[in-house]
Amino acid sequence: MKPRQNARLRQALLALLLTVLLLGAWLYRHAETVVLAAQAYVFGTPLVMMSLTREASLHRLGPENQLQRVRQFPQASFRDVVRPNVDTLYTTAFIDLAQGPWVFHMPAGHQRYTLMAFLDGWTDVFAALGTRTQADAGGTYLLLGPGQQASPTQDMTVLRAGTRMAWLIGRIQTHGPQDLANVHALQDGLQLIPLHDWQTGVRQAKTTPWQPTPAPSPPLARLLDMPTPLFFEQLAQLMQNNPPRPEDAPMLRKLARLGVQPGQTPVWGWSEGLAVRLGRQIADFRLEQELRRSRAAPNGWQTPPDVLGRYGTGYNIRAAVARMGLGANAPEDAMYPQARVDAQGQALHGRHRYRLRFAPDALPPVKAFWSITAYGLDDYLLEVPGARHAIRSSDPLVFNADGSLDLLIQSEPPSTTPANWLAVRTDQAFLLNARLYWPTPPALQGTWQMPSIERLPADDPR
Repeated sequence: MKPRQNARLRQALLALLLTVLLLGAWLYRHAETVVLAAQAYVFGTPLVMMSLTREASLHRLGPENQLQRVRQFPQASFRDVVRPNVDTLYTTAFIDLAQGPWVFHMPAGHQRYTLMAFLDGWTDVFAALGTRTQADAGGTYLLLGPGQQASPTQDMTVLRAGTRMAWLIGRIQTHGPQDLANVHALQDGLQLIPLHDWQTGVRQAKTTPWQPTPAPSPPLARLLDMPTPLFFEQLAQLMQNNPPRPEDAPMLRKLARLGVQPGQTPVWGWSEGLAVRLGRQIADFRLEQELRRSRAAPNGWQTPPDVLGRYGTGYNIRAAVARMGLGANAPEDAMYPQARVDAQGQALHGRHRYRLRFAPDALPPVKAFWSITAYGLDDYLLEVPGARHAIRSSDPLVFNADGSLDLLIQSEPPSTTPANWLAVRTDQAFLLNARLYWPTPPALQGTWQMPSIERLPADDPR
């Protein structure tokens, strides 16, 4: 090697060594900030995600404090919430409890599976009304926010949220398009009315003139694209009216060390801000890992952790669920097994055909009903013929002679048992999400498992 080349190589090595030393010194100086930022981002993700979802709802569905009765199943173009279900019609409302108290009335006589779940700003379910908890009785409920006091009448049950922001996600079982009118009548019986109006005999909620407006990009996309300083600024503002719980005190002390406190915009210098952004990137990686750490079964299905809806200090799980399926119910109301691979561990893709076989007497153990829905890898519905997004236990399924059930997952209608067909796209990878509504102990305790997804040979006649 020539002397000039040797000199250049030495200069390059010295520059690299200096860069490594400077980077190491910078990391040593800001290590605590990086760690704190990662923890704070994971902690705050559900609250910010709820706020972004609320904004999308205000654009697409209507004002807060009013019941939004969704009259049709979501289509493939729906982007407000990841993994929407096509088993029930939603009745939803984002509720500002500071403008309350509010009365929620649910009449008796639904005579089908119904669930009215109320979530606080941190995505915890603080009330689950419906078939499992009340049978078919209905009820009248007084909704109170932090520190609110009111005198309920004798027929009212008090529901108290720990945050100013609350989200009602109501679901009423729907037996296909021919059943929509029946469900619409049930939706119309639900009421959300200010306490004062209820006490004075008003039973008709006031409505605000409203026209749908183009919504921003989907909430998850907005979260991922949000500049890091803006994320923490929004988190600080949201915590002012949506306080964390007492058990979050250790995490709040960490946020304070990072400069993130309720109602105060955090201020960082250039170097510290860079450390905060690095912490967020690490947190995003951790959340992706958390999504893959769900309870995996040998047959390729994963079951989300049993803390859904009541996360405690399980911040990683809570944030991962907020990104994957915001608004998840508690397990006793619904379980959500999911699969991305077949029996051989190969990713599911629409260019192949699959069979899901339930052995005799081994259907999903539920007291209500079950379904299986196909989604793209972006967690939204696929654009498929006839909007055949899901198979439900209430469908006219065709069973085999021995009592087993074959569900066929493929892009084209099968020549046999078309009622058992779940449509996918030939040009797209996909995932399956099962839903077990009101699961029984075998499912809750893990003694029952979803069957493996079998890839069919290309020459199979089905």
